[in-house]
Amino acid sequence: MDGITHRWDLTPDNAIQLQKKLAPLIDTQTPIDFDNLQYVAGVDVSVKNEISRAAIVVLSFPDLKLVEAATAEMPTPFPYIPGLLSFREGAVILEAHKKLATNPDVYIFDGQGTAHPRRFGIACHIGLWLDNTTIGCGKTLLVGKHDELGAARGSYQPLRYYGDVVGAVVRTRDNVAPVYISVGHKATLDTAIELILRCTTKYRLPEPIRMAHNTAGDFIPPSKPDQPRLL
Repeated sequence: MDGITHRWDLTPDNAIQLQKKLAPLIDTQTPIDFDNLQYVAGVDVSVKNEISRAAIVVLSFPDLKLVEAATAEMPTPFPYIPGLLSFREGAVILEAHKKLATNPDVYIFDGQGTAHPRRFGIACHIGLWLDNTTIGCGKTLLVGKHDELGAARGSYQPLRYYGDVVGAVVRTRDNVAPVYISVGHKATLDTAIELILRCTTKYRLPEPIRMAHNTAGDFIPPSKPDQPRLL
């Protein structure tokens, strides 16, 4: 398919209905083609004073060298509602994406994919929109339960929600808090886990996400009119 398009200015109820409609279109059966993987992108959004800034950082693979970074800013269009993150961040991410000169082979999102109440987190939503391979890499658990996780790097356990495996909890460094991995689009869970581990070096977060987080957060938004400036 060629990707999806729709309006972003929906009510929360309509947003939920759209997620339910689009979730069956997600591809969780196509493995990532590591032999032909050249560029991995990290995607993150920072919000300050109701201004959202998206950053997409593209790294070469497997050496994880910076290729380019693109950013975009706009007024934050949607309230913070768990499970509806893509409606808060999707539009500004797509604006940043328009500025890329490189075509990433896979995108890693600071957020969820299928590990989501409706199996349609931000990595699924933007993956379907771009019709490209995406992975969710969350820092915190949104839904699901898992068995006890080993302490060593590479240990992982399936993340189950209402009996279905929706992702995995993965240890990226010895004795460090895990991350929560799930397919966004056009990937399998096994290859998603492999990519996250191959993109993680000396930090808890994979390099594309870590660099996108730093880039998105590195801005000074305008002060609100009723907020005094400290000189």
